Amino acid sequence: MSGPLFHNIAAAPTHVAPFSHAVESDGWVIVTGQMPTVPGGAVDDPLADGIEAQTRQVVENLRTVLNGIGLDLSHILQCRCFLTEFERDYAGFNETYKSFFSIDRLPARTTVGVTALAVGALVEIDCIARRPV
Repeated sequence: MSGPLFHNIAAAPTHVAPFSHAVESDGWVIVTGQMPTVPGGAVDDPLADGIEAQTRQVVENLRTVLNGIGLDLSHILQCRCFLTEFERDYAGFNETYKSFFSIDRLPARTTVGVTALAVGALVEIDCIARRPV
């Protein structure tokens, strides 16, 4: 068993709290929930309008973190998704989310409604990925 590796990716968005972008152990990679913040921008920069645009940015941020450690979206096994306006945004979120994955390789997923997210985001997604063995 290898000890945990704590990854912080220079190309990823600025941290909005004290965390590592990802933590890896024995090929398992836990990626911290990504917000719809833009890499290179400030944490308090305005967010994109609407669930579709914010979902695209969140998944691109997941991709950036995974790419930073030599993985990609196809390595994701499970996602947890958080929506602040669940009933209003669920359909638009699903349409945007599914465009990033092959229909025959959709990660397992849980999506829940929450009262608020950091930086006033409409969506946050974290994930578990696995390195090929």
